[in-house]
Amino acid sequence: MPFPYEMKEINRRAIDDPKGFAEECEAIYNRKVYEAAADMYERIPISNVVLLSGPSGSGKTTTAQKICDAIEKLGIRTHTISMDRYYLSRDPETAPRTPDGEYDFESPYCLDLDLLNEHFDDLIAGKEVVIPHFNFSKQERDSSGEMQLKLGKNEIVIFEGIHALNDILAQNHPAAFKLYISARSDIVSAGDIYFKRSWTRLLRRVVRDDFFRGMGAERTLGMWANVRDGEKTYITPFKYKADLLFDSSMGYEVPIMKKFAQDAITSIPEGSRRENELHSVRPALMEFAEIDSKYVPSDSILREFIGGGIYAR
Repeated sequence: MPFPYEMKEINRRAIDDPKGFAEECEAIYNRKVYEAAADMYERIPISNVVLLSGPSGSGKTTTAQKICDAIEKLGIRTHTISMDRYYLSRDPETAPRTPDGEYDFESPYCLDLDLLNEHFDDLIAGKEVVIPHFNFSKQERDSSGEMQLKLGKNEIVIFEGIHALNDILAQNHPAAFKLYISARSDIVSAGDIYFKRSWTRLLRRVVRDDFFRGMGAERTLGMWANVRDGEKTYITPFKYKADLLFDSSMGYEVPIMKKFAQDAITSIPEGSRRENELHSVRPALMEFAEIDSKYVPSDSILREFIGGGIYAR
């Protein structure tokens, strides 16, 4: 289990040396990236398929890209495939639903599981596959975005998605390297949890959805209970089956995110599940000192949420 961050120390560093604090946190993160890349490199003779999972707001996309960069420095060509490409065209008759009858977008049964399993086997066997494409605006498969993939001797592919470690996929491919990513460190004050690790991911999601997905904070906050339910059902039960647990949180993160999230986090829909918890986030957030985003490097995981990064979203 990762060690928690101390709120008092976070605020001290944010005020006294924000630049040095940011550089130190990024260096720790990058060291974890290179350690993950080395572990994957050692597994290549056994399997050149990597399964990467984690809950919403974990920074899976940027972390996968950074790991790819590190592996390529070792002479290995990499490919990253989002499992979102394998969504099935939505059929009202067969689409999975929540207990209240709504579409269950968190369910792994939204994916073409048979095709995923087939592609994992074929890629490991050196065969060429056609990766599908899903048009989210139309909620259906779109052949125009398909891509061909065949792995050479010194190539690996990272399949990234929230369900990558679910038994319905991972147990069929025991040799694949399995990586779980999440913000795994709480922030404590006087020995008690003051800012939950899940709140860190909530801040990331609120800011990202507002900036890049055209989704206001009220809608994001209103969906949070269902997102957390989906995580507890479909994602976190499988995390300890991973070969590596990667903590994507950073000590200077909340002071960075404060400026972007403090206003948005107030628009909580009345009657929302977890409403009481959500109302606790903003006053806790306000107790953090603020760090200017100019100290966030362009290759940081935080750029996935606040923008200005070098990696494709």
